Amino acid sequence: MTVLSRRAALGLLAAPALLSAARAAAPLESWKPERPVRIIVPFPAGGGLDLVGRVLADVWNRTLGQPVVVENRAGAAGALGIEQVFHAAPDGHTLGITSAGNITIGPLLRKTPYDPMAMVHVSRLTTSPLLLVARKDLPAADLGAFLTWARTRPEEVRFGSGGIGSSTHLSLALLNIRLGTDMLHVPYRGTAPLLTDLVAGNVDVGFSDAAVWPMLEQGTLKLLGVSTAGAWARSPQTPVLDGRAGEFRVNNWYGLVAPPGLPAPILARLQAEAANALELPRVRDAYATSGFTAAALPEADFRPYLAGEINLWKGVIDAAHIEVES
Repeated sequence: MTVLSRRAALGLLAAPALLSAARAAAPLESWKPERPVRIIVPFPAGGGLDLVGRVLADVWNRTLGQPVVVENRAGAAGALGIEQVFHAAPDGHTLGITSAGNITIGPLLRKTPYDPMAMVHVSRLTTSPLLLVARKDLPAADLGAFLTWARTRPEEVRFGSGGIGSSTHLSLALLNIRLGTDMLHVPYRGTAPLLTDLVAGNVDVGFSDAAVWPMLEQGTLKLLGVSTAGAWARSPQTPVLDGRAGEFRVNNWYGLVAPPGLPAPILARLQAEAANALELPRVRDAYATSGFTAAALPEADFRPYLAGEINLWKGVIDAAHIEVES
């Protein structure tokens, strides 16, 4: 999980002049909050969701006319915080930061105390690719050589993940389906211990988010490919898996959610504020430092995007017979 100090993230956002220009570019709805707005982050402070929420809150503190506070409500693999949003009053004063783990993948694997698609998915906020990384002394020098090895001798490939049911595990399962292989799955309790064992050479390859970039720059791991549909801006020379491993387009994403029944004027204002914030160069830079791309998508488009993600991962879970302990 990506870590960036709050001071460093918020220090990137001192741009009131740019804010004024962005607000002028898109007229906002008439709804105004009557008291402080809470953005619930369903994981501890310091991770990727926390960064995304705090950067947004810092901008909104200057635009919504009320304080915007981030509350970390960790627990139950991200379900606890989203449950609080689900049961809150649909008045725009309680929002949450979502991810695949608590909206599109988690509810397919375990019962959640909320219906994820009954909620109002205000906007997608960011996307980021999965990176296929390998121990630095892996004999396969590039993506083509790795795919040949995986197809011919899959039982030899020790493929690590962040744990049973994690997005990195499901991405491995999808890769196996696309390649027609059965590489050896080595689950860890999170991405951090997986990367530690990759550096030590105890596993061969694994998927990670862009937080692994410093290790790649230091040469302790090597990058074989990315999960984007096209070239990744940070490393455009890195080959993409899509096409070389069948259809393989996988993105991490973070979104903004509200309780069911949110009135249309409130949704319109929040969507406009989110879109404006994500156009600010300082916001885009703050996200980019941690490998995220600001990628606003209003609910009318975000909801079918989520439905597509659910269909993809349900198919993978069923085909690979993936189950998690309840």
